[in-house]
Amino acid sequence: MKNETIRIGQITIDFVLEAADTNGSVAMFEFGVPAGAKVPLPHYHEHYDETIYGLEGVITFTVEGKSVDIASGESCFIPRGAVHGFNNLRPQNAKALAVITPALLGPNFFKECAEIVNAGGLPDVDKLKAVMAKHGLVPVLPKQPA
Repeated sequence: MKNETIRIGQITIDFVLEAADTNGSVAMFEFGVPAGAKVPLPHYHEHYDETIYGLEGVITFTVEGKSVDIASGESCFIPRGAVHGFNNLRPQNAKALAVITPALLGPNFFKECAEIVNAGGLPDVDKLKAVMAKHGLVPVLPKQPA
C-alpha cells in the first residue's frame, strides 16, 4: 500500500519505509524536486545519517561546502553533523531516494513543514526552525555580511 504523497511547496515526498516497518532501523522516502523549486534551509542532523540515491535527473547536494551532483544510479552519504542542502539546478525535474539510519525522521516532520510552507505567503522561518529542532534537524542560516 502506497502512503500519501506529502507536498511541501513544489517538492513531493513519498515514504517507502517508516520506523514502524523496520523496527526503527531505517526510514526511506522518495523526493521529487522540480527544476527551479524552492528548497529547504541548509541543515544538519544530530542523531542520524542520510544516504541519497539518484533516481531521475540530477540533484545537486552541497555537503560541508562541497557540491555533489547526484544523477540516476549515483549516491552520496551524509554523516550526522554534516551541514548539507540541495537544489535542482538543471532544466529537468529530479527525483532521489533518501535513506535515514536510524529511522528518526518520518512523515510527521514533512507534514508539519507542509502546513507552514503551504499556508501561503512567505513561510514563517521561526516556525520552520521549531519544527526542524523538534525532529532533530539543526538549520544553518547563511552568514550575513558584517
